[in-house]
Amino acid sequence: MKVLMLNGSPHKNGCTNAALEVIASELKSQGVESEIVWLGNGPVRGCIGCCGCRRNGKDRCVFGDDGVADIAEKFKEADGYIFGAPVHYASPNGATVSALDRIFYSAGKYMQFKPAAAIVSARRAGTTASYDVLNKYIGINNMLMVPATYWNMVHGNTPEEVMQDKEGVSVMRAIGSNMAWMLKLLASAKGTDLEKPVIIPKEKTNFIR
Repeated sequence: MKVLMLNGSPHKNGCTNAALEVIASELKSQGVESEIVWLGNGPVRGCIGCCGCRRNGKDRCVFGDDGVADIAEKFKEADGYIFGAPVHYASPNGATVSALDRIFYSAGKYMQFKPAAAIVSARRAGTTASYDVLNKYIGINNMLMVPATYWNMVHGNTPEEVMQDKEGVSVMRAIGSNMAWMLKLLASAKGTDLEKPVIIPKEKTNFIR
C-alpha cells in the first residue's frame, strides 16, 4: 500500500511540506508507505482542453515539459492520495490547480474508488476557500474522502510555526491514521463483491441544449 502526496508549494521544504511530513510519519507508524512528490517552482501549464491525453492511447498529457505528466503516471499506480497546497490570495496556488486539472483529466479514471484528502497551509486566512477548491477534485471523481477531526489545514509562516499549530498537527495525524485504516479496509475487500460499488453510468446534460 502506497500513498502519493503532492506538495504543490513552490517552496520544497516549506509549510505545506511540513504538514505532509506529519501525515507521512503517521502512515509509516501504521505500516503504510508514502512518497511526497514536489511539483517544483517552475511554470506549470494549465489544461487547454485539447483532449490529446484521450486520443493518444496512453492517458498521458501531451505537455511534457513541466513534469506534470510524469507525476500523473505515479498517480495511476498509487493506492491513496494527499493533495497539498499553500494558500495564495485566498485560493490554492495556481500551479497546484493547473497540475490537478491535468492530472485528473488525463489519469482520473485510475484514481477512482481510492481514498484521498486535501490539505492547505496558510499564514492566516483563505484556508476554507482553498480547501473547498481542492475537495472538488475528490468529489467529482468517485473517490473516498478521508475524514479528520477538523478542516484539513495548518497555520504558520515557517515550518517551525506550523509545528506549533498543535490542532493543525493533530488533524494531519488523524488524516494519516484514517488513511491507513481505509486502505486496510479496502485491501480486505479485494476479491469480494465489496471491492467496488456498482458503477452508475454518468449522464451529461447542458443548461443550454
